[in-house]
Order: sequence, then structure tokens, then C-alpha cells
Amino acid sequence: MSTKTIIVTRPSGQARQLIEVLTQAIEMSDVAKRSLPEILSLPLLTIVPKNDDQLADHISNALKDADLAIFVSPNAIESVMRLLERDWQDFSKKIIPIGVMGGSSLLALKNHGIGEESTPTTIFKPSDNEHWDSEGLWQELNSQRWDCAGKKVIIFKGDGGRDWLADTLAKAGAKVEAISTYTRVPLDIDSPAWQLIHEMDFSKSLWVLTSSEAVRYLGKVAKDQFAQSLQNASALCPHHNIADAAEEIGFGEVFTTESGDEALVRASLAWLTI
Repeated sequence: MSTKTIIVTRPSGQARQLIEVLTQAIEMSDVAKRSLPEILSLPLLTIVPKNDDQLADHISNALKDADLAIFVSPNAIESVMRLLERDWQDFSKKIIPIGVMGGSSLLALKNHGIGEESTPTTIFKPSDNEHWDSEGLWQELNSQRWDCAGKKVIIFKGDGGRDWLADTLAKAGAKVEAISTYTRVPLDIDSPAWQLIHEMDFSKSLWVLTSSEAVRYLGKVAKDQFAQSLQNASALCPHHNIADAAEEIGFGEVFTTESGDEALVRASLAWLTI
């Protein structure tokens, strides 16, 4: 294999986009004048949208009198839109504002025309990409003086995950309903994708980790397969919670960067020049 290896651990579709951008950035950088790194896709989790009429009906009914809808990720947006197959502003007599955690979700909304209507849907998003998370959205709602008391808030999410935002909204007086619209399926231990991991030099590897749950699954696999090797590897994480999880499973060096693909690409290029 090449001198260095970058492992992208996102689900396949999302990984493909990041790998394309990262490859282009490397080819245009000084790194290309030396040996090119190997970039591997290791989709630790696969996103499986739920698809049944009963859930679609439940979501439609829940939105009729909702005061705010929160999507925890682009996956939540895509799974809901796939289930409902209707324009966002058709679900209620009033326009339901939306809360998202970061730029990727904002782009997903725009891809569905949300926020670009003749009377645009209000979208709350943390203004600082260093806080593209639940805490950042909560701060944004407060800065916009959005009153939670007595309001009905729907949170669209995957199975599992953090409950911090739901708990915080409830404590502030909101009536919160969390609806799971997708599941995460771990990468089979017998998948051929693991073989390339076993063959690489861990001391020259950078793992791009963008999900705490995926990191925890990696830790379970590593215990049986290559636990000691992680001590020689580096991890790149766009959030301190993910970085904490990476340290817990034994990565020798953990870098924390800002959220967003641009920040991940910049940090990856910086690691390649070390």
C-alpha cells in the first residue's frame, strides 16, 4: 500500500462524496508531488430508512399541529421526505419552522426546496460551525428568543442517539415527541472491507470519524481484531463527543476539527504533510 492511508468511515453514499472532494483537493495540493495516499471507504454503519404506511401516517398527523420540527441529521431529512412524498408546507395550515444541527442538513433541506419557497420556511441552524450540534441549536433557539413553553416539538432521528436536546426542550416546557425514521446497521465483520484494514500500516493511517455510535462499534470490532494497532493510528473528529469516543477505544492520536467537509479536508491535508 501507499505511504499513508486515510479511512473514511461514513455510510457509503456520504463517504463517496467526501472521498471525491478529498481526492480532488489532494491532487491539487503539494501532496500530489509526493506519493499519493490510499483512501479507503469503511462504512461502519449503513443507514436504513424505515418504510411503512403506518409511520408515514403517524408523522403526517404529528405535524398537523407542530410548532417546530427538528431534524438531527441529513439522514433524518431524507428518510422523512421519502416517507411522506409531499411538499413541507402542505403538512399544516401554518408554516412549520425547522431546526437543524449544521450545514449538511441545511443543504439537504434546500435540495427539497425547503427554505426557498415563495414564503420561505424558517430554518434555525447554529451560526457557528464549531457548535453544529444539539447544544448549538439550543443556543440558536435561545438567541432567536424562540419560546418553548407549551409548544409542540417533533424531533426526527434514528434509533438510539442522544436525548439531550429532547430533555432540554421538555425541561423548558415544550411538548416533545421523538420519532425514529431510520436505523443504523453495523458493517458485517465478514465484509471484505475489513481485509484492507488488516493489511495497512496503522502507524501511517488517519481515520475520519463522524459518528460517536460508529466509533463505539469500531471499538467492539477492534477488541477482537486489532485493538493494539489503534494505539499507533490517528483519528480526525469534527466534534468533541466523537473525539472522546475515539480516545476511549484507544486511538493513539486524536485531532478535533470544525464541522463540515471543508474542515475535514483541510485537516486531512495538514495530516498528510506531517
